[in-house]
Amino acid sequence: MDKKRNGDSSSSVAITEAPAAKMKFNPFVTSDWSKNHKRQFNAFSHIRRKIMSSPLSKELRQKYNVRSMPIRKDDEVQVVQRHYKGQQVGNVVQVYRKNYVIYIERAQREKATGTTVHVAIHPSKVVITRLKLDKAHKKSLEWKAKSR
Repeated sequence: MDKKRNGDSSSSVAITEAPAAKMKFNPFVTSDWSKNHKRQFNAFSHIRRKIMSSPLSKELRQKYNVRSMPIRKDDEVQVVQRHYKGQQVGNVVQVYRKNYVIYIERAQREKATGTTVHVAIHPSKVVITRLKLDKAHKKSLEWKAKSR
């Protein structure tokens, strides 16, 4: 749309419209934080299992060609962040899906009463150093490696 002022043909102001924004690729995926927050904390147990994945160590990553796996009891892990990082490797004692935490053999603290309790650690803060493998987990490792 061109506008002319006072009959002056040399000065004209052109107003152009911005191009329409592109739609996202998948309309069924949302980036709304409140919807994602709700979905995570109302998730069923089988979905929580997948959310509670931990990265594999560099050696395991090379060996299996897989970056991360859902964590399970008796996997050997090493804490890489927070207070217990860098300590020796310990086995997973319990996977607590309700609270999105795991309990590790050597990550303990003493309560005021004198009893020792395991400290809750999020699975994203650990690295899996040895997997507890059975037939189903070997199959899922092969399946994940094939898709990479």
